[in-house]
Amino acid sequence: MKAPFYGHQRQYDSIKGEIDAKMQEVIMSGSYVQGPMLKKFEDELAEYAGAKYAIGVGNGTDALWLTFMALGLGPGDEVITNANTFFATAEAIWIAGCTTVLVDCDPLTKCIDPGAVRKAVTKKTKAIVPVHLYGQCAPMDEIRKIADEFNLLVIEDNAQAIDGHGATFKQGQLSDAVCTSFIIQKNLGTFGDGGAIWTDRQDVNDTVRKLRNHGSNARNVHSYGFNSRLDDLHAGVLSAKLKHIDQWNDQRRQWAARYTAGLKDCKTIDLPVELLGYRHVFHLYVVETKSPEEREKLLDYLVKNGVDAKTHYSIAIHQQEGYPWAKDARISGPLTNAEKNAACCISLPIFPELTDEEVDYTIEVLRNYKVKAS
Repeated sequence: MKAPFYGHQRQYDSIKGEIDAKMQEVIMSGSYVQGPMLKKFEDELAEYAGAKYAIGVGNGTDALWLTFMALGLGPGDEVITNANTFFATAEAIWIAGCTTVLVDCDPLTKCIDPGAVRKAVTKKTKAIVPVHLYGQCAPMDEIRKIADEFNLLVIEDNAQAIDGHGATFKQGQLSDAVCTSFIIQKNLGTFGDGGAIWTDRQDVNDTVRKLRNHGSNARNVHSYGFNSRLDDLHAGVLSAKLKHIDQWNDQRRQWAARYTAGLKDCKTIDLPVELLGYRHVFHLYVVETKSPEEREKLLDYLVKNGVDAKTHYSIAIHQQEGYPWAKDARISGPLTNAEKNAACCISLPIFPELTDEEVDYTIEVLRNYKVKAS
């Protein structure tokens, strides 16, 4: 028995006709870059998100730094985010020329800790980038209060939580913009790379559209800009998949509930926590070992027994070799929870097309694991 980590081919097979029809539509249009399919998908995404505008770009990292630039962030500006996010969040801050300020995460949710954010604010702070980690939204209501108090911008890193929401808020409701990724591993993923921004701010929409296209919104008329456009073929794939994302996320939640029920009395690991009233869409189902020393042992055991488990993200940004790579950075306060999360995390297989047998086998293998005395 094996439990795979990814199910890309299974998902394609499940809606093959819809995806093939969209790709054929793009091919026959003869317009593959900023063509009619991209416009169609952007309109669909904006409607889905409840936003005035959606802009497709080359990838999720570009979505972040293009948004930072559109909002006027640059050298000398501090941007706060959590230390246990994927590297791209900090990387995008540096690409925009800003200073990355790393703070700790909440010990239960692993999302950014508002108390740590508040302590990190200085006169140079201009923005907060809360990450909706693993599929659960950061506490945007608390982040918004801090942003209002200190007159800060808020940009949501939503690469992992499309269709998620909080108990009292929707994504985008309490921020200046939401940035997402469509790389194939995501809940809504294309066959390669891609990203998008949605926002109610016309200035962000207009500026990003120009920046993504060599600083141009008219043929042969340019200003400083970049090449970061979501190709129409990818837009077609995403247009087909967007219709299914709520159902797919419901299935992820069912698998997560099955894991939690089957592992609730497992003494070797701590399970993920979903906040009351939140919709956690479980991009990842992340357990933690009781100690860092046990993580590699358990990971090796799972893989050897056919469970394709992985780690996300096993070295916190500030602990990676070479940090901060000659870039401007600041650590605010202890990062105890972020460091523990990085050192102890293991991601179990979770995607909509898993089977009952694969989930139950993963549970069985985990429950049979015994911690060996050192």
